[in-house]
Amino acid sequence: MSIGISSRTPGPKVLKGPERVAALLLAMGKPAASKVLKHFNSDEIRLVTKSAALLGQVTTNQIEALVDEFASNFSNGTDLVGNASEIEKLLSGILPPDQVSDIMNEVIGNANRNIWDRISSVSENVIAAYLMKEHPQTAALILSKVRPSCAAKVMAQMPQKLRNSLMRRMLSMKPVVDETMKNIEATLHEDFMTNFSKNAGADSHAKMADIINKMERDHMEDVLTDLAAVRPKSAEILKSLLFTFDDIIKLAPRDRTMLFDQIQTDRVVLALKGTGEEFRKIVLSALSSRVRRMVEHELGGKDPVPHRDVIEARRAITDAALEMAARGEIVINSENEDEASVY
Repeated sequence: MSIGISSRTPGPKVLKGPERVAALLLAMGKPAASKVLKHFNSDEIRLVTKSAALLGQVTTNQIEALVDEFASNFSNGTDLVGNASEIEKLLSGILPPDQVSDIMNEVIGNANRNIWDRISSVSENVIAAYLMKEHPQTAALILSKVRPSCAAKVMAQMPQKLRNSLMRRMLSMKPVVDETMKNIEATLHEDFMTNFSKNAGADSHAKMADIINKMERDHMEDVLTDLAAVRPKSAEILKSLLFTFDDIIKLAPRDRTMLFDQIQTDRVVLALKGTGEEFRKIVLSALSSRVRRMVEHELGGKDPVPHRDVIEARRAITDAALEMAARGEIVINSENEDEASVY
């Protein structure tokens, strides 16, 4: 969703997950909430505490909707404001003072962080993907507000042309009026931070796919087979996110050429050891004439190569492809599932 520079009044906050729990606990008050919190483990208390500290105002209508959802009637409730002091009152008497102090020190630190500090702590790949969908002037403004170390990492993920354009815009940027900046910050929180939390489930599949991508092929297949028997939908999502060395032949010719332009010749030679003739032919077609001759010459040698070195070379090429795809430099096509293994 493009945030632009136009003003926009954010609507009521949509409560999700731990925020809903925090709102209900605060609405209960200390006596009832204390009884509930005794059944939480320390990690759950820590998570709810953080949510309560960042909760802000919750209207009566929202509280009533929450209570109705849990089969209760809360028709005479009042608005509440979630903050660190309120949740600290709930925790006192339930947990030892030193544990309450540790939790609150962590929570207050997070609550006092502004939107720019919070964005600065997010993965540079996520920020770069978000900013590449925005107008360059908006992207430049955001990069000028986050921590310099974060901005540098994000810029490194950008295509060269866009990176240079953003630098020029940042150098010539004029001050933004307070009202406009507040609107941008509110929109960023809604479109970026909230959606980032909302998509945590989808992000877990991406993280798991990244782990599986780095497994040995037989281990990968074993994990997916086992998962398919228990959680078939998750298995399908993971399969769509995976990219193995076999999948290189599914790349568009231009993308394949861009990929192998980044790979050292000796690594290409190692990776192609033991591959089928057709697979090897497709990869060689992506190389320049000079490099192709060098690779063909090396592949003609009969010197044995440790299997571990071959696997590491293939994994390095696969990782490079995934990184380039994350930066938007190439497109990984995982839809063609009927390609047979070629090695």
